[in-house]
Amino acid sequence: MAKKLFQNIKSSQNPEIAGVRPPRPGHGQRGEKGHLAYLLRQAQAATRLTLERALADLGITPPQFAVLTMLRAYPGLSGADLARVALLTPQTVGVIIRNLERDGAIRKTPHPVHGRVLQWTLTRRGGTLLDKCRRRAVALERRLVAGLGKKSEVTIRRWLSKIAADLQQEG
Repeated sequence: MAKKLFQNIKSSQNPEIAGVRPPRPGHGQRGEKGHLAYLLRQAQAATRLTLERALADLGITPPQFAVLTMLRAYPGLSGADLARVALLTPQTVGVIIRNLERDGAIRKTPHPVHGRVLQWTLTRRGGTLLDKCRRRAVALERRLVAGLGKKSEVTIRRWLSKIAADLQQEG
């Protein structure tokens, strides 16, 4: 009986679900009526996919790009610190570090006080690679702010930064 019921629900005999498709992003619950956390996630997923495609021919993934970016901003970070600032797991950063080091994009040095801690920095090759990545990321960012005034962009940047800071403090 359960099998028969499932078949009826699955079939087009049930007009309530026949041909139901979710709306495109930007419409219905996937648009302005949607939950804010979902909309942030949806925007992040679309942004990541676009960045992934933009970086693909450079052989760099968005997580690798994040690590390179953080090492330019904060040279000498440990793997654990990189994981925190790049919003990645330590295991993922471990793999990324091995691959970037193998490719000559980063190098390690022992911490001057805590010798077992390794500090990571960009190499010249890594800096050049990051510059190429940044050009593509900047093009994506231009798309993200298209149609916004400078004041709106600053407001959004502040709002996103505040969300991250406020929610992290709660955790």
